[in-house]
Formats: sequence, C-alpha cells, structure tokens
Amino acid sequence: MSHHWPDKVQIVEVGPRDGLQNESVIVPTAVKAELIQHLLTAGLSQIEVTSFVHPRLVPQLADANELLALLPRSASNQFSALVPNLKGWERARACELQRIAIFTAASETFARKNINMSVAESLDAYRPLVHEARTQGCSVRAYLSTCFVCPYEGEMAVSRVVELSQALLDLGADEVAISDTIGAAAPTDIERTIGALLEHVPAERIALHLHDTYGTALANVVAGLQLGIRTFDSSCGGLGGCPFAPGASGNLATEDLVYLLQRMNIACGVDMSALQRAAAFIASRLGRELSSRHWKRWQCKPSTTT
Repeated sequence: MSHHWPDKVQIVEVGPRDGLQNESVIVPTAVKAELIQHLLTAGLSQIEVTSFVHPRLVPQLADANELLALLPRSASNQFSALVPNLKGWERARACELQRIAIFTAASETFARKNINMSVAESLDAYRPLVHEARTQGCSVRAYLSTCFVCPYEGEMAVSRVVELSQALLDLGADEVAISDTIGAAAPTDIERTIGALLEHVPAERIALHLHDTYGTALANVVAGLQLGIRTFDSSCGGLGGCPFAPGASGNLATEDLVYLLQRMNIACGVDMSALQRAAAFIASRLGRELSSRHWKRWQCKPSTTT
C-alpha cells in the first residue's frame, strides 16, 4: 500500500518543560539554559521552555523568569511556556514571550487532579487569558490531555475530544495538541479520534503529543502522518512523564522521532549529532541514563577518538 508522506514536519520540543518538571531533582537554571542552547544548535526552533504555574506546585520550574532572561531571542526560534491563569500571564508577558500554552483535559477527574478545576471552569478561566495574550500579539497553543485513555476514568469518548478541541479553538487557540497522556493509544485510536476531529478541524491546527509507555508512540506518529498531521511534540532523551498521571512514562523521545522521519526522508530540520550532544549533556547533569531507544543504541556503540 502506498501513502503520500509529507516532505517535512514540525517538531515541538517539550523536554525543558514537560520533561524537567517530572524530575525529582531541581535542575539549575544555567543547566536548563545550556540544554536549550544545545537544542537550538540541533535545529529545534520551537521549544517549550518552562511553565508559569505556581512555584509551590511545580518547584522544578520556579525559575521561569530567570531562565527566559538567559535565553537568546531570534526571529528563527520560538519559545513557549505553559500559562495557567492571568497571574501566570503577567509573569509571562514580562518575559516578552511570543507564544503561550494552556491546558485542560478530556477527563473531568484528570482535570480536577491536575489543575483543580472542572473542564468547564478551565475553559471559563482561559477565556480572558487567551484574549489578553492575543491582544498583546502572543499566539496560543492548547493542550488537551487524556484524549484516549484516562488513568482514572478509562476510555475517553471521541465526541468529547472533538467537542473540547473545537471549544479551545473557539477560545482563540491556533493549535490543539491532542495528548496521549499515559501512552496507552495504538494507531487505531489515532485513526478513530483524529479522523473524527478532522471532520471539524483542519489538520494544520492539530498536533500530536505522545507518550511511549507501551512503546506505541512511533507507530502513532505514522498513523498521524497518514492522516495529514504535520506537528509532533517530543522530548530530548524521552524526558518526562506526568506527575498527575500514575504510570505515565516519558514523552516520545526527540531522537527516536528524528530517526524515524529521516529514515522516511521527511525533513524536520534537526541535526542528529547535535541532538545526541544535547541528550548526552542533560544525561550527565541528571546523572542517569535516558529512556530513548536511540540513546540506548548510541550508548552501545564503540567509542572513537579523533
């Protein structure tokens, strides 16, 4: 069977935020800045760098303002950060961010455990935030979590995902990241849910945010590519998980995604050698091995000297 594969796709690197927020140790601000510089050098131009949630809730990202002050700004890269409310927006605005992200869930239970609001309350809370951000010329991405399986409620209804995705776009988000928060989805789930969503929303306004708990993330990328999705989230080294989702393992590793895309002759603008250096850097600073398949394979190769 032949498929029309795209010439190129966009990778959104979420390791500095979604990855590091789940670490047991607090990574120094200078180390985060150096990791982000490595990622930029590798060609990753869209990077979610931090979060403006209350420092007490996510102490690993309490240094958001300090971190952004250290990062180089240019027209060729775009930094974003998770912003939960108007107070977070005030902090983000002071950093002159070009893009923010908001977050809700398809699951009521997950939303309450994660953001301490019902889904409807979260949409109401985001309405003035999105308006303010867009008025200030800042674009808005929306995450819709637990789109396939919730650790508390089980299977999610496709109609629920479609309804909430449309609601987030109606609020003013330009893109919805459909998220497999606990990594439970298989390609048939992607086909069913994204297929239904595409009846209402253009493919260019949908991203896939995948976790690799059961090793299905790359298969789900291929399913997304076949449906016309061209934006995928990933995390350097497979960093991450979710502190509010029991059993969720790391995000899809950026190296694994880049390998797949390059093998399929799909451009993503990323230099694998530089990406490996980014992974090696953060592994050394965290003092542990990374979960990505590519990392494990690379580590097994005999070293060479020049």
